[in-house]
Amino acid sequence: MSGEHMAGAGVIDDYVTGLDRALRGPRSLRLDMLAEARDSLLDAAEAMEDAGLEREAAEHAAVEEFGPIREIAPDYQERLSVVAGRRLATMLFIGVPLTTIMWSMIWAVFPSTEPVYESAPGWFVPVARAVDILQLFIGLVGGAALLALGRGLRRIGRPRPVIRFLALFVWGAFPVIIVMCGALLVSRGPQGPFGFGDYPPGQVASLVSYVAWLAQLYGAARCLSTTRHVPAAPAVAACRA
Repeated sequence: MSGEHMAGAGVIDDYVTGLDRALRGPRSLRLDMLAEARDSLLDAAEAMEDAGLEREAAEHAAVEEFGPIREIAPDYQERLSVVAGRRLATMLFIGVPLTTIMWSMIWAVFPSTEPVYESAPGWFVPVARAVDILQLFIGLVGGAALLALGRGLRRIGRPRPVIRFLALFVWGAFPVIIVMCGALLVSRGPQGPFGFGDYPPGQVASLVSYVAWLAQLYGAARCLSTTRHVPAAPAVAACRA
């Protein structure tokens, strides 16, 4: 495409800028979608210019044919929401079970002069198992959501409730896991503070867990943001369109 055409794309640039302001979601995908929209508009404008329209009139016609932002943005926003939901579901489906397996291996090789769990309180084993079961259940929920937002997307029709449920589920499960894990860490057993804090594999596993939790919470917050946002055409962009 000629430099003259690129330099003269004011109407199209205004439209794309307005569309960008109307959307919320993963930045890389949003930029790709905007670039695709801009390329389509420029191609349409060029075709209309070749047909005899002045450049500015061709751009106005291309934008009008593309559709008002208030009508175009909801579809774009839904796509962004689905991608955010898939990312969170993938983190849960893959990351949470792997974290559980990692901790199981840590406990299996943790150096201790006492038999494992010997001096732990009676509630330690049930709580530890409950943590494992809850995390595996979270992984299953992530897998179900990943399936629903993938192959099942056409069947469910409305992905927004699934995405919001997944995000709220993560935020609801997080404090439960924190309380149970905190109880395990302060217990007076060989897995507790007696020596574990100086055990390098345990320190690495703790760091991995913290990072994973923060990533899940961030992903859940992003999902809530993208599904709560209702796109609206900015006044200037709408008028120019």
